[in-house]
Amino acid sequence: MAPRTVDVPALVESARAGSPRAVARLISLVEDGHPALREVMAALAPHTGRAHIIGITGSPGVGKSTSTNALVGALRKQGKRIGILAVDPSSPFSGGALLGDRVRMQDHALDPDVYIRSMASRGHLGGLSWTTPQALRVLDAAGCDVILVETVGVGQSEVEVAGLADTTIVLLAPGMGDGIQAAKAGILEIGDLFVVNKADRDGADATVRDIRHMISLGDRTEPNLWRPPVLKTVAQQGQGIDEVIEAIKKHTAWMEESGALRERRIRRAGDEIESIALQALRAKMGDLRHGNGVDELAAAVVDGTTDPYAAADQIVAALA
Repeated sequence: MAPRTVDVPALVESARAGSPRAVARLISLVEDGHPALREVMAALAPHTGRAHIIGITGSPGVGKSTSTNALVGALRKQGKRIGILAVDPSSPFSGGALLGDRVRMQDHALDPDVYIRSMASRGHLGGLSWTTPQALRVLDAAGCDVILVETVGVGQSEVEVAGLADTTIVLLAPGMGDGIQAAKAGILEIGDLFVVNKADRDGADATVRDIRHMISLGDRTEPNLWRPPVLKTVAQQGQGIDEVIEAIKKHTAWMEESGALRERRIRRAGDEIESIALQALRAKMGDLRHGNGVDELAAAVVDGTTDPYAAADQIVAALA
């Protein structure tokens, strides 16, 4: 069945006017890889680059959704318009998101200035689908001041959120071995802020000490380099959230002053371009496979009449 035709200018205009339905439709076009997507992104381009993107990551059980909920409450008090992308584990049956995060964010479900969207990770290890950057563009162009990206929580594979965010918050909790987990996962390198949630539990101070010690072992001795703070919160009760907001402000000011914000955004756009190009190449590869070209080369590799590198070179030449 042919995809439904889309009135892109009208849809983009409605989204920019704050219509949740139009924003939802645009993000659905992104997720479906709709043929109108190129026109959509061209129309959105002049209106992007204003939102501050905050990535929230950490292993399962640290309270990511509760912390996101508390941050949204604090940011709304400042009059900010908020977008939330909760990247959920994919349903193994439909490929759709399981929506657990939205259940925990019901406090803001009726607020017209908070847009919540669950996206399926679709088995993507970093917890982020390749379509996430385009969904962020939609929310940015729709007038969100702050966009929170809360990821799936798959432990050591979750450093990918740093590539999408202006500020990355790494959440930890006492008694979960999170200090060791952070060191193993490379999370120490990606965190701009470290937040020990559930700080009313035993061992919170020890977790803070461990993380501070590990950060101090890293090479952060250059002058004017950002030194990630380690903060304590009890998100369920809203404790420590104002300090987190203040630390985000300081990090933003440092990035703008040092030029790091523009560098991050250029790197992010580069990754996005590469991802789109690779997706197009994969589609062409699929066409080749359906035409038996790949299968014939694979048979030749098995028979020993060619090798995998020579076969790959032939495919690259065919795609050029």
